[in-house]
Amino acid sequence: MQKKTTHQITIGRYVDRLSDFGFKLFFGSEPNKDLLIAFLNELFHGKKSIVDLTYNKNEHQGPQAGFRKSIFDLTCTDENGTQFIIEVQRVYQRFFKDRAIYYSSTLIHEQGPKGKSEWDFELKETYLIALMDFGFDDSHPEAYLHRVHLADEATGKVFCEKLGYIFIEIPKFNKALKDLNTGLDHWLYVLKNLNRLKKIPVFLNKRIFQKLFNIAEVSKLTKEEYMKYEKSLMAKWDEYAILKTAREEGIEEGIEKGIEKGIEKGIEKGIEKGVEKGIEKKGHEVVKNLILKMGITDAQAADIAEVSISFVKKVRRGLKK
Repeated sequence: MQKKTTHQITIGRYVDRLSDFGFKLFFGSEPNKDLLIAFLNELFHGKKSIVDLTYNKNEHQGPQAGFRKSIFDLTCTDENGTQFIIEVQRVYQRFFKDRAIYYSSTLIHEQGPKGKSEWDFELKETYLIALMDFGFDDSHPEAYLHRVHLADEATGKVFCEKLGYIFIEIPKFNKALKDLNTGLDHWLYVLKNLNRLKKIPVFLNKRIFQKLFNIAEVSKLTKEEYMKYEKSLMAKWDEYAILKTAREEGIEEGIEKGIEKGIEKGIEKGIEKGVEKGIEKKGHEVVKNLILKMGITDAQAADIAEVSISFVKKVRRGLKK
């Protein structure tokens, strides 16, 4: 299995870049699409030069009624019609590669014209870009960037340029500041370390990164945004807590299936117990942060953290002591 990593439950100066809230804040909003354009241009290192992007719907129906819907984290199209799926995967998923292929196939299938009898099958380029907070089981310990195309087995020559995948194993990116040479290095350093930084590093003192660090400051979030951020963090922490507790109980296989299906009925009592313990511990941290930093009522804290009011009162009594 993938290497275990330790995730500290803290709220730093800057928003967590791989939380749902943080990802959408940086890359998923129209006012900030210049950040996504800059990142993609560095990622394609001259192969593509993106000038503008149009955000598309993220929910896609299957080829026929009754087929499973595909819901992407983010999809967009550049001025040449090239489609991009950008996915964030925070915890290990056994068939993540299969999921990537399925998602890209959904967009390709949708390119077929509706209601027309003739079509020459010319496709627009489609890329899936995955920001992963874990590592593949079968990749080299130091290989953090994977560019994948259909290729001829004998020659290695790319067979088709119109379908590509870029997988980034963020935990493996371990370059020191002195070793950052390219624009992509700078972006990957930010994606890995943003929520742990105290200030913008000197080498990132460029307009695009100044904007990113400016909108990433937790202190500049509105009260509503802060509440959404807290809830997003809680969801992320719960995912890690569930996996960690399950591994300690020796029931990793069951919990992985449970996460994929929303922890369905079939999970055994040992898993449920581990999930409850992990969620309660992380819920305590979220409630504590809400009380100390927001000064909100017990009812508001209970609603945001999705816990009982009695649980909030218990946390508050502990803080007073």
